[in-house]
Amino acid sequence: MEDRKLTVRAVERALDILLCFTKENDDLSLTEIAAKISLHKSTVHRLLTTLEEKGFLMRNESTEKYRLGMRIWELSTHLPTLDEPAALLLPAMERLRDRLGETVSLYLRDGLERVRIQAVQSRQAIRRVAQIGARLPLSVGASSKVLAAYAPHEVQIRLLADPAWPETVDRSLYLEQLKEITRRGYATSFEEREPGAAAVAVPIIGRNGSVVAALSLSGPVSRLSRETLEEYAVILTENAAEMGLMMG
Repeated sequence: MEDRKLTVRAVERALDILLCFTKENDDLSLTEIAAKISLHKSTVHRLLTTLEEKGFLMRNESTEKYRLGMRIWELSTHLPTLDEPAALLLPAMERLRDRLGETVSLYLRDGLERVRIQAVQSRQAIRRVAQIGARLPLSVGASSKVLAAYAPHEVQIRLLADPAWPETVDRSLYLEQLKEITRRGYATSFEEREPGAAAVAVPIIGRNGSVVAALSLSGPVSRLSRETLEEYAVILTENAAEMGLMMG
């Protein structure tokens, strides 16, 4: 049993190392990785050596820094694409961006978080830049509330009991908002998560009747008044219905 625990711990640590690499931090030294995952450098070095041997990492001999290896990209080519929302819905998202002029994003729920799996940036000088892969809490934001509103009841219970729930968000009011969202079919937010930002989001419901993702439009409050978001909600709902027909 102890050997099994050690093996699982080693796997967890190896995965933690891989998760250190982001768009902003695409090459890291041994010292930087050890600091990020709070492990002794000797332990991290052994894991790095294994990951390098297996092709998941590669080391620059001149800088002694590590980057993700080709094996990562090889595995990514095996991901399903025919039913992948991020790829399948991208053209429709681009058309929506061109029509309304604001940033359009696509989110999935992962546990008690939402993950931005696709984004089409606004072309305007003042715009909201959405980073693909960002993880955000379900407690605030238009997309978060859409995904929470259409989530199973047990997920909502877990969400409200989450120790990380922000003290500034009233749980009773939040539940009332979720009921209102399912009634009208969309959610709006004004500076809930980011100062100066506003958003509207709608659910994308697949042919099987389940929520596939949340489709959102976001931008500065100077352009997105409450009245404007109400108008855009109708357009997003129409587009989401067409997108849903493309999904299983």
